[in-house]
Amino acid sequence: MTEHLEVELKFDADAGFVLPDLSDLAMVGGPVTHELEAVYHDTEDLRLAFRKLTLRRRTGGTDAGWHLKIPAGPDSKREYRAPLSDALPPELAGLLHAHVRGREVRPVATLRTVRTVRELRSPSGEVLAELADDLVTGTIAGAPDGSSWREIEVELVSGDPGLLKKVGARLREAGAERAAGSSKLGRLLASRVSSPPSFGGSRAGDALMRHIAAQVDELLAFDPKVRLEEFDAVHRMRVAVRRLRSVLAGGRPLLDRGVTDPLQPELRWLAGVLGEVRDAEVLHERFSGRLAALPELGQANPAWLRRIKKRERKGYATVRRELSGERYFALLDALDGLLAAPPFTERARRDAGKELRRLVRRSWKRLDRAHAAIAEAEAAEGLRAADTARHETRKAAKRVRYNADAASEVLGKDARTVSKAAKGLQEVLGRFQDGVIAQEQLRAVKPASAKEAFGLGALYGLEHCEAERARDEIEAAWEEARARAVPRLG
Repeated sequence: MTEHLEVELKFDADAGFVLPDLSDLAMVGGPVTHELEAVYHDTEDLRLAFRKLTLRRRTGGTDAGWHLKIPAGPDSKREYRAPLSDALPPELAGLLHAHVRGREVRPVATLRTVRTVRELRSPSGEVLAELADDLVTGTIAGAPDGSSWREIEVELVSGDPGLLKKVGARLREAGAERAAGSSKLGRLLASRVSSPPSFGGSRAGDALMRHIAAQVDELLAFDPKVRLEEFDAVHRMRVAVRRLRSVLAGGRPLLDRGVTDPLQPELRWLAGVLGEVRDAEVLHERFSGRLAALPELGQANPAWLRRIKKRERKGYATVRRELSGERYFALLDALDGLLAAPPFTERARRDAGKELRRLVRRSWKRLDRAHAAIAEAEAAEGLRAADTARHETRKAAKRVRYNADAASEVLGKDARTVSKAAKGLQEVLGRFQDGVIAQEQLRAVKPASAKEAFGLGALYGLEHCEAERARDEIEAAWEEARARAVPRLG
């Protein structure tokens, strides 16, 4: 399977449209015509099209094979390709699990295209972009009639995005119009694909649901990246899960707890599944960096560090298995149900500003209590208990941050200030907690030699000093966070 970032603009054009002169923008190559046929696959209820994903089996042209396109931002898609075969390749099928959730994927439409391609080149001959003039005929599976249209595409190859904009402007000047949809299939199936839930109102519940919907989108966006083990994908997906947990918990006054509370253990489970990989990733990166900075230890990749990497590899296998299982699919179905029918309480119908400010203030009060518990625990039970309370304070700071972020659209600078204040405290507490965990990991290693024992001891001493330094900074960080946030809570 190969991967390609597709950045392109699409335009509708009538039969009499004449391509404009582009010779002042690039060297325009001669036309090359291909006849293409693409059979698009989806579930019966068009779940892929709903999320703007396209899966096709293309024949003809220079890129015959299976293509999966996933949105990757404005005017861009991440395209995964596999060689031509009769059945859907498993490596592509695996990237669809979060959307199809065990349902059959079958042909839903066919597009036949007569494509005339012109390359836009630099003076040195480098291909900067491709301009495709497409005559398209589309048919929906089971439908008696099809439809035809003309479409102009300009796709970047090695050129600058500015070239794309200039060519697009030239096409519009010549009479082409920006295509309403981002794909030919979307145009063909437009009347059959349901629209995502909309929360455009000004009520408190609407504002909260907009944020929840964005986190569900984020979760689904990083699902295939986690399966492919892309850098930072596990972390980003886990953050989306944690944000959902925090916002659903903080938003209990606005949403029926009978609906949202059952989601909490499932989101906690998913965060835990992702956490196995994330924790190993963080430890491996942390210790690798430490050892690289201490070349005198002569232990660039000792056996105990390789075991952490092995734990990470094993964790990815577990993640892929769990993300392909019924429990994960049921959670995603439940989140879809939440978005389709938000269980609003009476307070959700009130003014967004007042209600969201109350939610942020409520989460800050919990942080205040968590912080106070540090001193209480140390006085009653000692340093270890206080360290546990510090960890709980870090989690409370994170909840404040996530709830403030959920309110930032409505509360603006007040919410952003509270979020930044909570983040600053969270980071200091996080440095302390990371040091504690690192020390625990190092203590658990049984050294294979005196040299390895010395290296472990050196690392342990470094982690201990940094954790102590972070612990000494916590009270000052709390006072700073409090000074910044409290005046903004109202």
